[in-house]
Amino acid sequence: MKKRIFNPKVWIILAIILVAFNLRPAITGVGPLIGMIRDDLQLTNSEAGILTTLPLLAFAGLSIASPRLARKWGLEWAIFAGLCTLLIGILLRSGGYPTTLFMGTAIIGIGIAICNVLLPGFVKLKFEKHTGVMTSVYTTAMSLFATVGSGLSIPLAINLGLDWQGALVFWCTITVTAMAVWTSQLRSAQKPAENGGREAEAPKLWRSPLAWHVTAFMGLQSTIFYSLVTWLPEIVQANGINAATAGWLLSFMQLCGLPANFLTPILASRMQNQRVIVLVIIFFYLIGFSGLLFVGNSLPLHFVFTSFIGASMGASISLSFILFNLRTTSAPQASQLSGMAQSFGYLLAAVGPILLGSLYDFTSAWTLPLLILTGASLLLAIAGWNAGKDTYVFSRKPVRARL
Repeated sequence: MKKRIFNPKVWIILAIILVAFNLRPAITGVGPLIGMIRDDLQLTNSEAGILTTLPLLAFAGLSIASPRLARKWGLEWAIFAGLCTLLIGILLRSGGYPTTLFMGTAIIGIGIAICNVLLPGFVKLKFEKHTGVMTSVYTTAMSLFATVGSGLSIPLAINLGLDWQGALVFWCTITVTAMAVWTSQLRSAQKPAENGGREAEAPKLWRSPLAWHVTAFMGLQSTIFYSLVTWLPEIVQANGINAATAGWLLSFMQLCGLPANFLTPILASRMQNQRVIVLVIIFFYLIGFSGLLFVGNSLPLHFVFTSFIGASMGASISLSFILFNLRTTSAPQASQLSGMAQSFGYLLAAVGPILLGSLYDFTSAWTLPLLILTGASLLLAIAGWNAGKDTYVFSRKPVRARL
């Protein structure tokens, strides 16, 4: 019995899941509280909107540098540093001042960026023959707690009387737990390997069309996700849905993505290419966005169309992460591709919420923003079709031909 409890693989899986739990709720938990934060700190709407965009800019800035931390310190210590950074950011953000709010938010983005980028490489290192299943496990855990973050914010702030500061600092409990379990990986951490050859490979990545297609897919799906996390409640309220139900629709949308989130990497890892999955994702997006344009004030139909969007969101984020492993041959390569895709991808994603909000301010309607999201889904189809090609970023030979 003792041997089973302390099985090293069990600790590795548990550590990965707990890190994944920390990758979204510190961000998604802010949306429902923006009104309280804005009123308490007397922020403008533009300043309040920065709370969503700032972590994405931090993702973009730090993602490209994260693989260097892994080469210098090793994957295990670099991810632990990311968790420590996240904890500092969560505590600072709840300081009660605009300065600490924005500084903490930026630091949170830095911590999440490090873990975001390096976790796919860690999975490939520890579970090279089971990357599909393990990617399913951690992306589902990540998406589950993204949903929990949105759903618990108001109950924590109002029902438990924690106010917005207590509701946001609550998530440090998950971070501390993850840090405690992750120490089991530090005891057996591998020393940073010699990187001479790997450093030489890095410039090739920037010249790889496939790497740019993976980057575009990552960026476009992130743009759609963060745009909807920010504005879906406003969109459905404009259709006649009340504010409380609008918040539940946001959680429902993310909840609907969990089955697709789990199944997509498993299916993708068993397919010769991933183009069929891409087509299904785009088809569901087109149904969902078209529905929101013409649904009127029917609540049941809002649930139907947001379920299609949620399924596409869940499938697209997990497909993005499994592509980092399917299109590379080693953990360092996976980290490099992850860093490139998330750096440029989140820079693109940071534009989404701002663009949609500006279009709404200009037109006083959500029609044009929804059409922009529809166009983004079509671009996602092009990027995904090319990223789903059966080859590696450093080779033009088909993957199956090399097995």
